[in-house]
Amino acid sequence: MESVGISQIRFDADGLVPAVIQDFHSGEVLMVAYMNRESLTRTAETGETWFYSRSRRKLWHKGEESGHFQHVKRIYADCDEDTLVIQVVPDGPACHTNHRTCFFRSLTEWENAEDEGCLSVLHILYNEIRERKQDPRPRSYTNYLLREGKNKIDKKIGEEASEVIIADQHGDREEITAESCDLLYHLFVLWENAGVNLYQIMAEMENRDRIKDNKKEIGHQDKTF
Repeated sequence: MESVGISQIRFDADGLVPAVIQDFHSGEVLMVAYMNRESLTRTAETGETWFYSRSRRKLWHKGEESGHFQHVKRIYADCDEDTLVIQVVPDGPACHTNHRTCFFRSLTEWENAEDEGCLSVLHILYNEIRERKQDPRPRSYTNYLLREGKNKIDKKIGEEASEVIIADQHGDREEITAESCDLLYHLFVLWENAGVNLYQIMAEMENRDRIKDNKKEIGHQDKTF
């Protein structure tokens, strides 16, 4: 991947550049803020986001009051070098309203047009299962599975996988969708119980994706992906 230095970033007439802050794991856009050269430099040096407040005319360190710091994983510049995308792992909500993202409202005129899901729900599911393990609830099915352990969880994985296969044999798309959701949920519980991190799975997927047109180390050794 190509790279650019801070000296190449094209700040506007006010010495600012817009920065889109994105959750590194879920891909959600958390917030949009502005940076000047100093705040961008501090961000790069400290690994935490710093911004420039246009209203207060001073630097501010995200999380300095709320404790919701943002730990920088990647910083990208666009093709014109006048806009940044900063991927972070947040310690808490990005919005001052305590929402996970500042973009928690949809435009009324467009809200009925949303008819497909988003991959960020996998990140949400992962966190919810992890939270159940850390803070058990009496009637939680997730906690029941985690208490029963791998034998129960593995049995459910087998059952749910079989139901996906049966749904596919029936050619029922709605049934395939529903049963796949059940399988994914139980797979997430298995990962949590086994101490496997969702993002380790994603990292392995990325590693495999880098092997373009080569024989995969899984499946049939004489086949390409």
